[in-house]
Amino acid sequence: MRKALRWLLSLVVLIGTLSAAGAATAAEPKATNIKDRLLEIPGMSLIEEKPYRGYRYFVLNYTQPVDHRQPDKGTFQQRLSVLHKDTNRPTVFHTSGYHLRTSPFRSEPTRIIDGNQVSMEYRFFDPSRPSPANWSDLNIEQAANDQHRIFKALKPIYSKNWLSTGGSKGGMTATYYERFHPNDMDGVVAYVAPNDVVNREDSAYDRFFENVGTKKCRDALNAVQREALVRREPLKKLYADWAAESGATFKTVGSLDKSYEAVVSDMVWAFWQYSSEADCKDVPTAATATDQEIYTYVDDISGFSFYTDQGLEPYTPYYYQAGTELGSPNIQQPHLDGLSRYGYQAPREFVPRDIPMWFNPWKMRDVDTWVRYNAERMLFVNGENDPWGAEPFRLSEYAKDSYVYVAPGANHGANVAALKGDERAKATAAILKWAGVAPATVRADEAKAKPLATYDAKLDKRDLKREFTMRH
Repeated sequence: MRKALRWLLSLVVLIGTLSAAGAATAAEPKATNIKDRLLEIPGMSLIEEKPYRGYRYFVLNYTQPVDHRQPDKGTFQQRLSVLHKDTNRPTVFHTSGYHLRTSPFRSEPTRIIDGNQVSMEYRFFDPSRPSPANWSDLNIEQAANDQHRIFKALKPIYSKNWLSTGGSKGGMTATYYERFHPNDMDGVVAYVAPNDVVNREDSAYDRFFENVGTKKCRDALNAVQREALVRREPLKKLYADWAAESGATFKTVGSLDKSYEAVVSDMVWAFWQYSSEADCKDVPTAATATDQEIYTYVDDISGFSFYTDQGLEPYTPYYYQAGTELGSPNIQQPHLDGLSRYGYQAPREFVPRDIPMWFNPWKMRDVDTWVRYNAERMLFVNGENDPWGAEPFRLSEYAKDSYVYVAPGANHGANVAALKGDERAKATAAILKWAGVAPATVRADEAKAKPLATYDAKLDKRDLKREFTMRH
């Protein structure tokens, strides 16, 4: 009897212990460590964590549908990064429109609002590419849906205001995201975002090159560009020697000659995209420069490695989109008449022939119309001397709390800091307001607006050619 009682008592205690353990498990709070919270998101996995003072920085993979309209068609792994500061701070959603930069950095809006930053690698940029790749799944709406899913997954963690941003193709990406998902973001900051509404009408670019900078500088650049084609054969020999030594090939463009001309044709554009009027003093005198001096200058500005197979391959997704939706410039360059064999080459020339391409002329018209009449809390920043700014986004009287500013003398790296004083203050105040962190002093007087975070030489350092590639 006593044994039976002892057994019964032990059983009661055991059941009570299990019940208590079950209750404790059921009541256990969700993870509070940001890494654990991120990895609790279905489809999210960690690639690596890199420490940085004042932040935690994660490079992650997120499972995305290849086709958001037909999720059963398969998935792919899309890379993103999270620069985590505090879940009580606002968040900036950044994309370059290209590859993901996998070291910690801050976009300008992130510094202005002193917030978190989520950065997304654009679909089809390796390794965020489905396998096998159906290139028809690479379009602006699918990419906008990628951002939308990432935002929805992270919003429960980062519940404060969100802004989207990007420069060049990244600025276009932020704009297209707003077009397709206008209720996600609390504001958009689009830097140097081209807006090629009618692909076959590119006279705005020609007018730009007729007026940018000083006549002296324009004439000097045009003379070097022309001389590079006059001396095509000896300079091509230098190019061929370099290609043989480096193993460069030209299957995509078709020949070394076509690649050579593409690089030369880009020279003036590339100068104004990445350089400034102060650099005009370094343009060689075409008539007296040696072959090597002409070759070296063109290489420094345009880069003879770019239109090789090896240079083009990482940017196949960009050229595919330029030739199917985004549009691309076709400039006349009359000073090269009689010397150019191929004209200003189109995106189709830079995409392997086994990838089919058809251009849709309605996509950019749709986005342009939507922005013009529906923009709300959108800021566009362009550079006065940037060729891509020749066809900018514009706003009508129906746009709300939205702005288009031009940074004087700036190139493709134009930003809020480069704006005139009153416009810089107004733009900074708008960003702070949209993020929900404008101090009372700024709400009372926009002229007092300034970034909330102090400058960090490592986090905030800019490399224009890395950030803003576009044509290249």
